[in-house]
Amino acid sequence: MNRRLPAATGPCIDPATGRPDMLTTDSTGKTDVHALMADMGRRARAAAAPLAIASPQAKHAALMAMADAIETGMDTILAANARDMENGVAAGLSPAMLDRLKLDGDRVRAMAGGIRAIAELKDPVGEIIAEWDRPNGLHIERVRTPLGVIGVIYESRPNVTADAGALCLKAGNAVILRGGSDSAHSSAAIHACLAEGLEAAGLPADAIQRVPVTDRAAVGELLTGLDGNVDVIVPRGGKSLVARVQADARVPVFAHLEGICHVYVDKSADPAMAVAIVTNAKMRRTGICGAAETLLVDRACAATHLPPILQALAEKGCEIRGDDTVMALWDDAKEAAAEDWSTEYLDAIISVAVVDGVSGAIGHINRYSSHHTEAIIAEDDEAVARFFNEIDSAILLHNASTQFADGGEFGMGAEIGIATGKMHARGPVGVEQLTSFKYRVRGTGQTRP
Repeated sequence: MNRRLPAATGPCIDPATGRPDMLTTDSTGKTDVHALMADMGRRARAAAAPLAIASPQAKHAALMAMADAIETGMDTILAANARDMENGVAAGLSPAMLDRLKLDGDRVRAMAGGIRAIAELKDPVGEIIAEWDRPNGLHIERVRTPLGVIGVIYESRPNVTADAGALCLKAGNAVILRGGSDSAHSSAAIHACLAEGLEAAGLPADAIQRVPVTDRAAVGELLTGLDGNVDVIVPRGGKSLVARVQADARVPVFAHLEGICHVYVDKSADPAMAVAIVTNAKMRRTGICGAAETLLVDRACAATHLPPILQALAEKGCEIRGDDTVMALWDDAKEAAAEDWSTEYLDAIISVAVVDGVSGAIGHINRYSSHHTEAIIAEDDEAVARFFNEIDSAILLHNASTQFADGGEFGMGAEIGIATGKMHARGPVGVEQLTSFKYRVRGTGQTRP
């Protein structure tokens, strides 16, 4: 953890790294969170200017160096994560939350691989999105530009430190990362690798900053926009976190609400495919936002399609909560309460309902969905077309698991989160979504009459 050095009036130097730890103290020796965050905001804004015009080659070099540093520092990262896991167990975190927190060799290597994938993406900054000529001879271009400074607030999953830092850098943005206290040691170790990559490429060290305190007051300060130095906030976490961010933020927010994701099995679905997809959608990793939380089955095929699906789920340890029809078909099902249909379990629990065809599924989803991700398993093209046209969620899938709701799986390298709002960014927030645009207009002396 960061060491709090006494009698500081500005950024302190961490003796272990030689880098500023940016912990300031007041007259009582306590960390002055307001001063700390204000300083981070100023530093981020200062770093954003050179970063916005950094060459693609410099950013690529920094990202590759970050990935190398993460692999080289694997032992340090895993040791830090072991401390977080020990603390998480002592704090009584659920198995699903511990799974989100846990790192192992494969996950660390995947983290490095994700950064390399981001490095190889086309640099979005300066891309001409559209261009056209006017009758008066003006030539107009719409060009991608960085957003500026992004604040990312997240919980538990330490890999978000790497994903968010790398994505923001690729899009030419400075970023202030505020991870959860559960993953503080892991995030600090990962952030040190990101700082090493920036240093190796000669980019500003303040381009990727991590809030070094777990005091929740730091979140409140970040939500104020830090005197106009933060341009957008991206929250990634539970419902209470996102609700607080949306309620208190004084800057725009890319909302990532809870993932109440549905899978609908139509009467035209291939039974074996339905079993495989539903089981994967729910049980591959129960603690991620793309995990299915509600299963809907067409009444016309419930007797044939539903029991094998429930059998497969039960064999993997999933608790079934169902409506009256489900309980009649499956003896071990528990009666679903009203709140089950709007609950993100993030655990080995699924709510199951029998509906009247695709119309019933659409009605149920539009009532209870968080507009994150929904899937239909069907061979009927008309049912699929209705599902895609009449459901307004960020991601819709046909004959595929909801666990594909992930920027990496979309070819984006990684993501900061899944935005469920409708403004600017929606779905996986990758490098393109972390840019804005400006217009360049070229003339030959035109004046407006």
